Amino acid sequence: MSELNEPFVVAIPARHDASRLPGKPLRLLGGRPLVLHVAERALAAGAREVWVATDDERVARVLEGSGVQVAMTAASHASGSDRLAECARIAGWSDDTLVVNLQGDEPFAPPEGIRAVAAALSSSGHPMATLATPITEAEQVFDPNAVKLVVADNGDALYFSRAPLPWHRDGFARSRDVLPESPAPFLRHIGIYAYRAGFLRQFAALPPGRLERTESLEQLRALEAGFRIAVALTPAEFPPGVDTPEDLARAQRHLDGLS
Repeated sequence: MSELNEPFVVAIPARHDASRLPGKPLRLLGGRPLVLHVAERALAAGAREVWVATDDERVARVLEGSGVQVAMTAASHASGSDRLAECARIAGWSDDTLVVNLQGDEPFAPPEGIRAVAAALSSSGHPMATLATPITEAEQVFDPNAVKLVVADNGDALYFSRAPLPWHRDGFARSRDVLPESPAPFLRHIGIYAYRAGFLRQFAALPPGRLERTESLEQLRALEAGFRIAVALTPAEFPPGVDTPEDLARAQRHLDGLS
């Protein structure tokens, strides 16, 4: 893994009215708001600054005294990247500021993983970076909620998809219950990103591309526009995030198991 030799900031988009779990940032996990768990993970990673970009004063209030800063952003943003572009303006970051976009529903994001995506951006010189982890179960390859990706030999992303990717012609012809041995690894995308603040503003200004609209994957906007995305393997497990009430219950069980 590349060493990180420059400071970075973490920005956490935290929209209050998530469609599948309304009030998600304020939902309690271990008796504390979910957004507070995420913010503490970012602080533990050694970020120079940690910002939460939200559209609700109630989220701002629970973060008082936490050591993070809050950007009150518009409720109309269509994506987390749009919200973070406004956060960058509010924070006054220069174009070369290294920004890590940590999703607001990742209460167990490992600090070393946060640093790893920042290091991937810094060492690659690309405008954008993200993380991946090997897939070990065939079921996950066929799960449309698990985003797959393929990478070039130099570590650049070639494509992201909800479909099985890459398609092992002979192996899956025999069985779809077992992962075949493959010269191209099966990888699951981890939805954490790093970019320079200048590119973040540029990216948010781009119209959604055809591939993004087809797959509902925002990172495809960058690839379709011709930008390179560096991919690094995560050095630590990212437990699943929280999108639904069932996810929140699972996260509580995970937290109970850690104590």
